[in-house]
Amino acid sequence: MEDHVRQIRYPVEIPPDHGEAIEIAEGILWFRIPLPMTLDHVNVYALDDGDGWSVIDTGFDTRKTRAIWDAILAKPLHGKPVRRLIVTHHHPDHIGLAGWFQADMGAELVTTRTAWLFARMLSLDVQDRPTPETIAYWRGAGMDDATLERRLAERPFNFADMLTPLPLGFTRIREGDTLFAGGRTWSVKTGNGHAPEHATFWSEDDGLVIGGDQLLPSISPNLGVYATEPEADPVAEWMESCHRFRALSDDNRLVLPGHKLPFTGLKTRLDQLIENHESALVRLEAFLVDPRTAADCFHPLFKRQIGNGEYGLALVEAVAHCMHLWHAGRVTRVRRADGAWLWQRVR
Repeated sequence: MEDHVRQIRYPVEIPPDHGEAIEIAEGILWFRIPLPMTLDHVNVYALDDGDGWSVIDTGFDTRKTRAIWDAILAKPLHGKPVRRLIVTHHHPDHIGLAGWFQADMGAELVTTRTAWLFARMLSLDVQDRPTPETIAYWRGAGMDDATLERRLAERPFNFADMLTPLPLGFTRIREGDTLFAGGRTWSVKTGNGHAPEHATFWSEDDGLVIGGDQLLPSISPNLGVYATEPEADPVAEWMESCHRFRALSDDNRLVLPGHKLPFTGLKTRLDQLIENHESALVRLEAFLVDPRTAADCFHPLFKRQIGNGEYGLALVEAVAHCMHLWHAGRVTRVRRADGAWLWQRVR
């Protein structure tokens, strides 16, 4: 593992301040947008197209984020228009201000069909209280009674809380497409697991990769199963994507990720991501020698204490890993009287 760690390099070790830019490659500016959560930032990029800019991702729609973007537009972007917004995937920290760029600036929205459909669908699904399907999902995951009681009384997170309404219309990109931005031709490669049809962009002119959340240097993106598709297997989709990207990779490419620092060592990092989940699945399978709920599985999966702020993401990821073992025939599951699924290793 020490050899792997030595192959991950960070050409710039101090990120830009809010509203400030670092030219991370010729014609490409790197910005940090703050997020009000444990992962406290998202990286966004502006690619110089001469008479305007192509922007990659946006941050949440908040007053603070809009003020930072106003400062970015006025100074680092020199008042040149944002003609195109390219979104890597549908999560609100990446697509949150897309509607603002479209409606207020006339920017063209470029993303995958799945990303646009998911974002628009979720933005229209506003709930004051958890839905019956979500409650059944929580019970099935083994959520403890105190947490369940608290959540039943709370307004749940709504995607629309962090997203400008999306106008009708976008430009679709898909696997194998190319687009020209920042003086380069980029090949579109899509991945799955963290988000369906997540777009990454591989420069055909130099060694740059725009990785979004699919290619992160020091953290693993969340792989979750949700009430929308309760028998999904995002772990299998993630592992397939990592193996496919690994075949395209070498350790010399400079990756511009959605979070943390730009890095080199992509093939090494993909090896790490694959090994991390394979090891977690081995630990989980051993733990399931006795029947357990998904909520019982935090320690073997994450090897640390999970706090209240992380509980929701940990729960959906625990379900995802149990579901992967079940789809692979490595565990069984039965319903407990209270509705929770009990998972157990096949003997």
